[in-house]
Amino acid sequence: MQYFSGQLKSGLATLYAGRVLTHIAAGLLGVFLPIFLYTLFNEKIQFVVFFYLISSLLYMFFVAVGAQYMNKFGFRKALTIGTLFGAIFFIILLFANPEKIFIFTILIIFALLLHRIFFWLPYHVDFAKFTDSSNRGREVSAMFATRSFLGVLGPIAAGVIISKSGFDILFFIAIFLYVVAAFIFFHIPKVHEKFTWSYKETWKQFCSKEHRAPMLAMFANGAENAIAIVIWPIFIFQLLDGNYLAVGALSTVVVGLTLILQLALGKYLDLDELHKYKTLRLGSIFYAIGWIAKIFVLTAFHIFIAGLYHGVTKIFTRTPFQTLVYDMAADQGHYVDEFTVIREMAMHSGKMCGFLLVGLLLLVTNIQWAFIIGAVASLLLNLIYYRKKDIHIGLN
Repeated sequence: MQYFSGQLKSGLATLYAGRVLTHIAAGLLGVFLPIFLYTLFNEKIQFVVFFYLISSLLYMFFVAVGAQYMNKFGFRKALTIGTLFGAIFFIILLFANPEKIFIFTILIIFALLLHRIFFWLPYHVDFAKFTDSSNRGREVSAMFATRSFLGVLGPIAAGVIISKSGFDILFFIAIFLYVVAAFIFFHIPKVHEKFTWSYKETWKQFCSKEHRAPMLAMFANGAENAIAIVIWPIFIFQLLDGNYLAVGALSTVVVGLTLILQLALGKYLDLDELHKYKTLRLGSIFYAIGWIAKIFVLTAFHIFIAGLYHGVTKIFTRTPFQTLVYDMAADQGHYVDEFTVIREMAMHSGKMCGFLLVGLLLLVTNIQWAFIIGAVASLLLNLIYYRKKDIHIGLN
């Protein structure tokens, strides 16, 4: 606790505890989930890209509708329900049958949509409310470091399990963890927020000139995420000839070597507001260079070097970016949920466009050239800097 400055809010501990369980599931399945879908779709990467594109498109259009319904039963219940839909998502994957792929794809997308709608909005609102400006860099770093720590053994353990027994055991573990996490989230202190915008007003605010710069930054964040979370794992799976153990082992080593640096950076960011901007600006340049370097990866050793470099530079990009995002959300007061909705819309519109560009690139070239999208998106994250101090969306 000496890492933080002063007393932490009690709600953060409960939110953190539940998130730890979902992070364990992510540590086991994160890098392998796109690979599972890739094999489920008979190794047709275009189908995987289309799956993620449609799921982001639907979420972008329905997240505001979900926010309006949350007014009826509250954010705490929504977070619990969203976590249970995450468990249902893994249940459907457990029984997914390639012979009935169309039906299962619809069910998977539907469960993922409901998980996103009911989970991410209350989670981000709670995190913005339960953190404070003097500790936010460290609190974001602690969350990222926990995910990294849990991800150290997760990928290699998952690689061993998949190699010997397939995905079923991992899905059972993920289902159990999500159910327990839902029980923990149900005990989070209530956050008294009410989503006040109509559907039309939400889109008006999303497209407004006042919010253009930060929304473009969120858009870029989504596009980069599309490449990092989906395309890169499939690429290394192809490069390593479907060796699950090798994929897990390389992911484990890279994550482990970046863990300590994550915590140190969080403390540095809280020393001065300008540190966040300077770190993001410099980190995003080196992070973009890492994406360009990944285009030329040819061997397992190249994967390790590129992954390690990118893991380090990602810390200097993602940590200040997410801290600034939560700073901006906290500044909105009772409009924190409205801001979070348009933030989610921007991020998933970026994911959607990222996957669309990948799909078009795959028609004319190889998968690794999609990393150019990641490089450009990394540089555009710096747009979060502009007008950060002026934006109070309830007053526009």
